[in-house]
Amino acid sequence: MLVLYGLGTTVGAGIYALMGEVADSAGMKAPLAFVVSALLAGSTAIGFAELAGRLPKAAGEAVFVSRAFGRRPLTAAVGSGVLLAGVVACAAVTDAFAGYVADITDGPKWLLSVGLIVALTGLAISGAKESVTAAATFTIIEVGGLALVLWAGRDSVGELITRADDLLGPPTSFSGWSGVLGGAFLAYFAFLGFEDLDSVAEETENARVNLPRAILITLGVTTVVYLTVAAVAVLEVAPERLALSDAPLALIYEEAGGNRDVMASIAALAMVNGALVQLVMVPRVVYGLSRLGLAPAAIGAVSPRTNTPVRATLIAAAVIIGLTLSLDIEWLARITSAVTMSIFISVNASLIAIKRKDGPTTSFMVPGWVPWFGIVASVGMFVTEVWRLVD
Repeated sequence: MLVLYGLGTTVGAGIYALMGEVADSAGMKAPLAFVVSALLAGSTAIGFAELAGRLPKAAGEAVFVSRAFGRRPLTAAVGSGVLLAGVVACAAVTDAFAGYVADITDGPKWLLSVGLIVALTGLAISGAKESVTAAATFTIIEVGGLALVLWAGRDSVGELITRADDLLGPPTSFSGWSGVLGGAFLAYFAFLGFEDLDSVAEETENARVNLPRAILITLGVTTVVYLTVAAVAVLEVAPERLALSDAPLALIYEEAGGNRDVMASIAALAMVNGALVQLVMVPRVVYGLSRLGLAPAAIGAVSPRTNTPVRATLIAAAVIIGLTLSLDIEWLARITSAVTMSIFISVNASLIAIKRKDGPTTSFMVPGWVPWFGIVASVGMFVTEVWRLVD
């Protein structure tokens, strides 16, 4: 269930929503952009797995920083960053959902976005078991949708080896690398989700063992799926056409001979899942922060009937609706990636400090150089994106 929960917020939301934008930036090198993102995100993910095993608590990032440095302002800043990243990511996924459904029904995007958040808020309030079960069901459907894309484009799958250099070979120019790194920054959003697993840590059996395992499995499956789908995408449809589509995987499926509406419907469910997972995560971070004395206890209070943080869920839903109606998906994704990278720098620094302070652990451990690489990777990606935007 943890792996399905993790895949629900990674596989689907990013690849269904951002394939066009990544292809627009990286062109035929879109698969390489996903590989770069996997390496950069992976360096933090495996460090995060160790921290989750050491300290399996809701609002994990804030707990890690608190344990490492004991500074309330820093802990509050990291906790606030997690909340910001969560609501912005949910808004991005909601915007993508509206784009896919509007592609089928021609309905107004704003109404579709609001309707989705209202419905998911009710589900998130109903209980953790109900929410995670729904997320697991949606995950199976969305992974099945990606399998359909690969099956429809199976002729292109056969070209992966013969055209490997076109797809994965290093660019030969500075502008080529700039496009790949820009695509990687966007694709980074598609790998986010492993860090959300700690939000259900206190509702997980044997969390010290199962959380690290689930994080690593989620990252591995996501990388393989994204690389393959990205390759099929740019082989089936020109990157320029992908960039213009609000429903890129539906376009790919149609070009490969499939029914566009079928894939658009599956993609819409993938967006529903991504939004649901964030609506489950954000209120639990508020709950965790309230236990640290960094958020009002009344907001983080848990309902005695449903055992869910109802008030925090309602507030999160209102903020998400506002963001969805204010910004487009590319900017929402960029904001999410930028905020999350800042958080990851703090998390990696926390792992360095906790290793020194607490010594070895009986749960999963990574070599000491891993968090240092995670810091360098996160800083490098952040600076690169700022440079690209200013330039």
